[in-house]
Amino acid sequence: MSSAPDTSILTSLNIQHGTDLHEMKFAVTAWSKGRARVGVLQLANCPQPMETPALLLSTRKGLPVFISPDLLPSLPSPDSHLLQMSPLHFLDGISSKTISNIGGLHQMLGLHEYGFAAVPRDSIVCLPECDSTNKIGASFETPSGRRLIKPVEYMEMISSMKPSLWATLADEVPAWVSAKRNKASVDRTLRWLDECITLSPAGGAVFGAIVGGANVEERQRCAQEVAGRNVSGYWIGGFGLGESMDERPALLNAVADILPVERPRQICGLELPEEVLQGVAAGIDLFDSTYIYHLTLGGFALTFPLESIQRHEFDSRLSDVGSDHTKINLRATIYRKDTAPIVDNCNCYTCQNHTRAYINHLLNVHEMLAQILLEIHNTHHYLGFFRSIRTAIKEDNFEQFRQTFIDSRREHLNMTAVCASA
Repeated sequence: MSSAPDTSILTSLNIQHGTDLHEMKFAVTAWSKGRARVGVLQLANCPQPMETPALLLSTRKGLPVFISPDLLPSLPSPDSHLLQMSPLHFLDGISSKTISNIGGLHQMLGLHEYGFAAVPRDSIVCLPECDSTNKIGASFETPSGRRLIKPVEYMEMISSMKPSLWATLADEVPAWVSAKRNKASVDRTLRWLDECITLSPAGGAVFGAIVGGANVEERQRCAQEVAGRNVSGYWIGGFGLGESMDERPALLNAVADILPVERPRQICGLELPEEVLQGVAAGIDLFDSTYIYHLTLGGFALTFPLESIQRHEFDSRLSDVGSDHTKINLRATIYRKDTAPIVDNCNCYTCQNHTRAYINHLLNVHEMLAQILLEIHNTHHYLGFFRSIRTAIKEDNFEQFRQTFIDSRREHLNMTAVCASA
């Protein structure tokens, strides 16, 4: 379990280099070669500051899909105290007025020591629609069908939910749209940004949305415009929508080079460990965790050895049947009689109390407890991955850490391919 960063460090650095807009404080405390950085984020309602790069736990209506509120404390603190949610989830349920009367999400869910980051995109279920006709609002697939969400409606939801931080409405487009459509999406996002800021409630840190598709110039134009607004941080959208791994670094760096270093950057769409490492290398601070949801739903458990990455070496004996060197498929019959925990020496609730064989059984009989136990482990393990990243940055060897992870994955996949063809 990670220790909480020193609040006095945050206070002193915040005075010199940080930001204190809309009840949020942020300061950069360490750099590695290039753009990778460690920061400290303090939200008004969270008693402990959080170190970045950090993982935001993806939720449905404010709670992780398979982890109930009473199990949240079993996750490492304060690493797990920032939850990401989409206001769109509430369109078919309890009204914004009722949520407001209750006192907002923190009061309604009873999670008084957790921070909520509200973003317009629901990455778990769907992606924004590429629609060139809707000029007054963003089109989203919601539980009650496709809906056109105008800035005023979006801000009504934000005002009622009272999140710790929230991103402005964005017109995200996939990588393959025309240059004209891409330019229009940037223009609309900037217009909606100004409308959201004008309509914004008194509380909550405002993160200005940045889009631009797969076009470097449009990304730079959007970042330049948003950087000139009175916002607390930046929400970088439009990733994970068709761009390749090879073209992504140029897009990320184009944005990062323009944004002020003293304000936090959040991104959606970078899920795989390799993609997270790309984002960290570009100076991104906050990431969503939809990767954990998709792993858990498929019956996969994260197993890559965190300690050996920090030592910049991998033990080939750690390879496992049904594994790609980062995860194993616990539905596989090989685990039916496996009495070992998912990962030896892992101190998560699942590994301390249950075996691979038990989870394999739960998966095969379609028992929901399987997903609960898997999400606890996967979340715990991925939070550990982020702690390893922060340690590597503090020790100024992030690039070596990153290359070790990528090379080990490539070597293992190549070995698997050779064995399969033999």
